[in-house]
Amino acid sequence: MHGGIEHRIGVLFVCLGNICRSPMAEGAFRAAAEERGLACLIDSAGTASYHLGSQPDQRAIAVASAKGIDIAEQAARQIERDDFYRFSHIIALDRANLESLRAKAPRDGTARLAMLMDAVDGRRGEPVPDPYYGDTAAFELAWSMINLGACAWADRLKSEAAALRS
Repeated sequence: MHGGIEHRIGVLFVCLGNICRSPMAEGAFRAAAEERGLACLIDSAGTASYHLGSQPDQRAIAVASAKGIDIAEQAARQIERDDFYRFSHIIALDRANLESLRAKAPRDGTARLAMLMDAVDGRRGEPVPDPYYGDTAAFELAWSMINLGACAWADRLKSEAAALRS
């Protein structure tokens, strides 16, 4: 890196509507990256356009807030073609959204596609259940998985960045 911060790493978290899981993942990863001194571009999006411009679900905001993370200012957006070039990693919260990303990805897209739990030992391919139709406990469960995955990805990407510098 020369002078200012370069964002060689960009992470985009993706769920269906971008109001529950992916905003929580964006918030959790942002906190984990900051704790580790990992400079990167961080965002979230949905594969569907159901909630464009909406803030995250109030239950997601409440669960994240209880952990000291403010996601209330996020606004839902749908994944775009440019995202496959702008981000180094696009991380889906479940298998259906990963498959949707694979279908949307341009042939020459440079982003690496994966699932959130892939970075957690022994949990590769495990989906984060969608809490939207559930209660507070469903959001708490989603948060615990999301935070575990976000921290594991932050550790992995920090190690990869360090290896590239050496």
